[in-house]
Amino acid sequence: MATKHEQILQYIESLPVGDKISVRRIAKELQVSEGTAYRAIKEAETQRYVSTIERVGTIRIEKKKKENIERLTFAEVVNIVDGQVLGGKSGLHKTLTKFVIGAMQLEDMMRYTDAGSLLIVGNRAKAHFTALKAGAAVLITGGFEASESLKKVADELELPIISTSYDTFTVATMINRAIYDQLIKKEILFIEDIYIPYQETDFLRVSDDVKSYHDKNAQTNHGGFPVVDANQKIVGIVTARDVIGKNHGESIEKVMTKNPITVSMKTSVATAGHRMIWEGIDLMPVVNDAGILEGVISRQDVLKALQLAQRQPQHGETIDDIVKNQMKVLQDDELAVEFTVTPQMTNQFGAISYGAFTTLLAEAGNYAMKNRKRGDSVAENMTIYFIKPVQMDSVLTVRPRILDMSRKFVKMEFDVFHGTLLVGKAMMMFQLLER
Repeated sequence: MATKHEQILQYIESLPVGDKISVRRIAKELQVSEGTAYRAIKEAETQRYVSTIERVGTIRIEKKKKENIERLTFAEVVNIVDGQVLGGKSGLHKTLTKFVIGAMQLEDMMRYTDAGSLLIVGNRAKAHFTALKAGAAVLITGGFEASESLKKVADELELPIISTSYDTFTVATMINRAIYDQLIKKEILFIEDIYIPYQETDFLRVSDDVKSYHDKNAQTNHGGFPVVDANQKIVGIVTARDVIGKNHGESIEKVMTKNPITVSMKTSVATAGHRMIWEGIDLMPVVNDAGILEGVISRQDVLKALQLAQRQPQHGETIDDIVKNQMKVLQDDELAVEFTVTPQMTNQFGAISYGAFTTLLAEAGNYAMKNRKRGDSVAENMTIYFIKPVQMDSVLTVRPRILDMSRKFVKMEFDVFHGTLLVGKAMMMFQLLER
């Protein structure tokens, strides 16, 4: 049975794209409290199938698939540029295919402007009318207003006219930044990208016995299975360790591990992998907010996904990518790396930031372990006990030294030099992601 929260989310998702949504409407139609309705609308906004705009309200927008996440709706553009909707509100749910900067003659501008475009232009009334007739929305920069006749045309054609106080260059930069951020999000793997869905998941019920486990094991060759109750709610997990020496007629409920560690669809694969290694488990159930089983992930799937992700080309560069790109392996010392401090890696004083410095150490440590054929790892903890300010454009040499290594952990010390001057010392513990 779905919870009230899930019922509201399902109801919002079933609404036609472009529909206006309000807390009061949902509370009345689904007979829930306004607080419950508000929380569900906020969750729908997080899941990116509704958008809230000041002075307009909340509207149902098209939910993005991961492959076209870099596309924005006009509603999202309004929020990005702190805009005001002057007309064509009923078209805010539409997705823009490209944006055109209106900094040329009208005829030249219109060659690039077609249906689904967003024309970004100042106070040029003729350009506004022509763009709307071509099927494009209009973003007026500089805080200018639109005439009543223009608003009327926008309403008839269901194409938004948006006004923002920013100039054209700033607006283009803000939209580019938003698309760029979404491209980075696109690269992050979530459980929903790799899990085995419920339909293909082998599981046991609390009413089953140990013999059912052995039959399922012989049939699938899997060592562990989630255990569910009559409502498909996860109640436990059972593995070979739990059934060793147990009578075949004994109830699964008695031998299973109760309250297993679970993940949701929106958990990142990196987080799940870290948890699985730390807890020493090979199988994790995937559940929804109500604890209903939606599928499973195995340690093998997680490690494969993490290794594949490391080889993927990035569309949008994060600080980690910039740091990795700056690292060069020194020829004379197989464990040492050289690194140039770029302006993006500095703090307000022009010295290397703590964030970039810790990323540098973690990447150098990972490289050192791969060099020792120890596979992938995650940083467990770090202590920086000496650091000097390092200016931008400085070239640093990082020398990692492995102090202790076990099957699951590696302890490492780092010396960081600028020329011959010692500028940093740190200690790190890594957790090995071994199969």
